[in-house]
Amino acid sequence: MQFSEQWLRSVCNPQIDSDELGHRLTMAGLEVEECDPVAPPFSGVVVARIVSAEPHPNADKLKVCQVDAGQGESLQIVCGAPNAAAGMKVPLAMVGASLPGFQIKAAKLRGVESSGMLCSARELGLSEDHGGLLALDDDLEVGRDVREVLSLDDRKFTIKLTPNRADCLSIAGIARELSALTGAAMALPVVEPVPAALPDRREIVLDAPQACPRYCGRILRGVDARSPSPDWMKRRLERSGVRPISALVDVTNYVMLELGQPLHAFDDSKLSGAIHVRFPSPGESVLLLNEQVVKPSADTLLIADEARALALAGIMGGEESGVTLDTTDVFLESAFFAPEAIAGRARQYGFTSDASHRFERGVDYELAVQAIERATRLILDICGGKAGPVVEAVDQAGLPTRPAVRVRPERVRKVLGIGLSDEQMVALLESVQLSVRREGEVLEVTPPSFRFDITIEEDLIEEIVRLYGYDEVPTAPPRGRISMLERPETRRPLAEVRRLLADRDYQEVINYAFVDAAWERDLCGNEGAIRLANPIASQMSVMRSSLIPGLISSLAANRKRQQSRIRLFESGRCFERKADGEPVTGFHQPLKLAALAAGSALSEQWGSAERAVDFYDVKGDLEAVFAPARLDFEPVSHPALHPGRAASVKRGGRHIGVLGEVHPLWVERYDLGSAPVLFEIELDAVLDRTMPAYAEVSRFPIVSRDLALILDGGVSAARVRSVLLAGTPAIVKSIELFDVYQGKGIEPEKRSLAFRVLMQDTQRTLEDAEVDATVAAIVEKAVSTLGARLRG
Repeated sequence: MQFSEQWLRSVCNPQIDSDELGHRLTMAGLEVEECDPVAPPFSGVVVARIVSAEPHPNADKLKVCQVDAGQGESLQIVCGAPNAAAGMKVPLAMVGASLPGFQIKAAKLRGVESSGMLCSARELGLSEDHGGLLALDDDLEVGRDVREVLSLDDRKFTIKLTPNRADCLSIAGIARELSALTGAAMALPVVEPVPAALPDRREIVLDAPQACPRYCGRILRGVDARSPSPDWMKRRLERSGVRPISALVDVTNYVMLELGQPLHAFDDSKLSGAIHVRFPSPGESVLLLNEQVVKPSADTLLIADEARALALAGIMGGEESGVTLDTTDVFLESAFFAPEAIAGRARQYGFTSDASHRFERGVDYELAVQAIERATRLILDICGGKAGPVVEAVDQAGLPTRPAVRVRPERVRKVLGIGLSDEQMVALLESVQLSVRREGEVLEVTPPSFRFDITIEEDLIEEIVRLYGYDEVPTAPPRGRISMLERPETRRPLAEVRRLLADRDYQEVINYAFVDAAWERDLCGNEGAIRLANPIASQMSVMRSSLIPGLISSLAANRKRQQSRIRLFESGRCFERKADGEPVTGFHQPLKLAALAAGSALSEQWGSAERAVDFYDVKGDLEAVFAPARLDFEPVSHPALHPGRAASVKRGGRHIGVLGEVHPLWVERYDLGSAPVLFEIELDAVLDRTMPAYAEVSRFPIVSRDLALILDGGVSAARVRSVLLAGTPAIVKSIELFDVYQGKGIEPEKRSLAFRVLMQDTQRTLEDAEVDATVAAIVEKAVSTLGARLRG
């Protein structure tokens, strides 16, 4: 809603400046988005009359004008405007005047003295129009300041209204609020009924009384539609964001902005018989004022006569029945349409209008007669003519009702935390024309007809605090007993894990938990993904069961932007259906951590040759996150990963996630370039850490033995190591793999795994016999359990 501050102050003029006015409105819930001057600063510009305009002796496109500026003597001004003519009143910037961007000085133009400048609208900063001088009204007094006569010290306010405050979509509504907030008197123009000077009337039939329970109409004859709208009206319309068109249209728009009641003017000579408010017949169409032909749906309300549809009710008039500059007889409409009958209909046809914007939010159902009387008086004053009687059709059963709403003052004080007395509450509510009656410990409040938003006790509590002032509510910081939350040493914070990954050159991403069903099927093998009842987009229709699709999507987006080296990670909640036998309500929401690396292993540099990131780079990053805890890896099959280049990640023998290279099929389908390597693990497994335990440092030498075992190629090193460690004596401190060999001297289906065994005691030096016996026992275990043989 945009409006002129001077127009508002003509109705309610509190003794506060513009900034304070905007603040008061904002704190009352009418948020002021913009407050701009209607013109930039300038001075020294007066109303002048061109006495004569003669051709310049030395220039074809210039004129030498004698101008009366109210100083007794004419001023000589050289002007290049094509519309400069004798008798015209225009703005004159006197010598010394300050205009936007420059000063006016006396000058010679092609040898002729010029004592000022005649101005266009652009030179005054009023618009971009520079096709000629700004023509002023002939009634303006010569010599008066242009800023004063054109009200250029005005400001344009733009307020953002919530849908429930349609009562403030007018100057009257905003003035009503301002009067309640400041205590300033409110003085709307008095609307006196215009007596009928003609017997002419047109019958009105409400064929859809639930959608339109009140419709008023009036015939006006002998109007002059070519009469110009007064300058004060055009200024108010323009500063409210409405383009002046013609006197008849301007009046209907003016009354809508002033009172909040949309109206429409039909050319009465184009109407036939009674006016019907009805729903459309099959195949019916309407040519609207915006030149759009609409075939209304069955639930779109129409205004029609006996012959055809005339307009979309409460939305837009029809071209064939609209007024023109040749119109002499007018049928004026003012009606109340139920909000549910108008809501969404304009958008259904691809446009919106000021009328539909108001009707779908709710217009005062008692305002129709007052608005048609106000419009009638303005039309008669501007265009002349005579008016017939107001014809009103009303279905009382269809009109809204305003039942009383009960509010408990004690409840208000408890909710707001403010010690307002009952009398203060009554005064605040009555200031916005709510009727209040005390009934014991309860206030019974009846809303006026223009308030659609007060139906329950909470609405009144909100109204009280809004009028009291949100910024007047004391700010009291909450008080409570604060205790430190327990944080076990065996549990590390997620921020620490995120820092570890960031230190290893990964960047964190946050993806939607909603993903494409195809991703879940392709990358997770999940045919039964949890579907959303109302997805925000077709490609975000299911809940993710893994972080992998989101990371691959982020990778694809970066690839399209020519990013070659990409390292991403994400932590978040996933969503999985419960297994058979579990309670059917809800689903699992495990927290997971995933990371992905693609492109070069290292940033471009001179210190090492470029190579692509591989499985072992990302495996090293994963192990660094878990350090000092040890992870085990075993081959695994996963729908997102390359067969043979994927591993199950285990900690303490328990599966906690997967690691591997993305399957070539998905690399090609999702245009990923080189195959990325990724891991996804349970977040709880990462956050759990092993506390270090004290162990005595031995003063005795450590003994090292190397074992090379030949085994089947399918036996993993992790499996061999676990077998070798099982049941070993306390002197064995570690067994670690240090070499893998396949080739000459080894059968094709076998390979050699070399382990280093370290042995030490804290109390004595180990003897060779003891060491040899321990090594022999380890070898025997490998032979008997794994079918290994010692490599010679």
